[in-house]
Amino acid sequence: METLTVMGQRAKTAAAQLAKTGITERNNALKAAADALLAKRDTIQAANAKDIEAAKKNQMKPAMIDRLTLTDARIEGMAEGLYQIVQLDDPIGEITSMKQRPNGLMIGKKKVPLGVIAIIYESRPNVTADAFGLTLKSGNAVILRGGSDAIHSNTAIVSVITESLKECGINPDAIQLVTDTDRALVTELMHMNKYIDVIIPRGGAGLIQNVVQNSTVPVIETGTGNCHIYVDEYADFKMAEDIIFNAKTQRIGVCNACESLVVHSKIAGEFIPQLVDRLKLKNVEIRGDERAMAADSRIVPATEDDWGTEYLDYIISLKVVDSIDEAIAHINRYNTGHSEAIITKDYDHAQQFLNEIDAAAVYVNASTRFTDGFEFGFGAEIGISTQKIHARGPMGLDALTTSKYVIYGNGQVRK
Repeated sequence: METLTVMGQRAKTAAAQLAKTGITERNNALKAAADALLAKRDTIQAANAKDIEAAKKNQMKPAMIDRLTLTDARIEGMAEGLYQIVQLDDPIGEITSMKQRPNGLMIGKKKVPLGVIAIIYESRPNVTADAFGLTLKSGNAVILRGGSDAIHSNTAIVSVITESLKECGINPDAIQLVTDTDRALVTELMHMNKYIDVIIPRGGAGLIQNVVQNSTVPVIETGTGNCHIYVDEYADFKMAEDIIFNAKTQRIGVCNACESLVVHSKIAGEFIPQLVDRLKLKNVEIRGDERAMAADSRIVPATEDDWGTEYLDYIISLKVVDSIDEAIAHINRYNTGHSEAIITKDYDHAQQFLNEIDAAAVYVNASTRFTDGFEFGFGAEIGISTQKIHARGPMGLDALTTSKYVIYGNGQVRK
């Protein structure tokens, strides 16, 4: 593998070239890459099989193996994400807020690419294709550093994409993969201010905090997902069961899965046993407070740590509260700023929850599993930001742009 410095230099060159391309060129390259992923799916899955075999030998948790696995449907989803990105408007070049100053100067803001983006991520090799699609469409070059557990899958995906870029006349250095799995390179990557404009970490809390705390390159923080669902006293029980079952069990190893439940005390005695019946269909372990355990003997005691834990497993915490105010206070104390939901038929409670919950995505009567760039109509996502500066929530094309001021004059000089 080339040194990171050489990769950074090449990425910088590719970014400058991409910034001058037209939307048709970039869209054609995205279509070609999507076609290539489908055409080479056997090659990609053969590489993925090596990663899965190694994961099983290393006794990786089933949820993590699920995140790692590339089925036909997931490869088709990767390609579909690229096709959807093609249909989106060009995110760069738009000039907004053009205003004339008293001295005659015309001052406006123009959307431009960020430049070179580095993404450090774990498992989920579909991130490789998503990152490529969004960065290319927005005129950025990308350097990827995936986890060692997905190295064969990521290498195969990047190889397929770079070949398709060459055929389209696009600099293949628009996407580069760090193939050396030495963790020391992550530290080096985080200090490449000269070549990298922003770093986006995606993965567990340890990875994200390491990057946030130690990077000298600007960071867009993506967060872990301790996502809550609050079942209000005015909830429809069947709706609540269906939403919680989906949010907890549809895919357990994802950041938008529900990890924590809050239930109003007025309905706890009737609702909780029904909910436990439903969750036990998937052998979910429910860890609750004293009132939750009093409602159903199958619930085990929760500790203080449980209220703030992202399990990524068939485990969920359950807290009983006496009011919506108490529910909101509990959620805002323990959430990670990702996705929170209320199940209620009461309009005022719904609005209060939307107004007072501090999170990137807040739902009324819907599963937290929808917090996703694809589901939000972005084609894909580069990550889900839980910070409040620059970008928040699923990050699509707009989050990968910045702006510069453009000024038109006719000879003005400052006095």
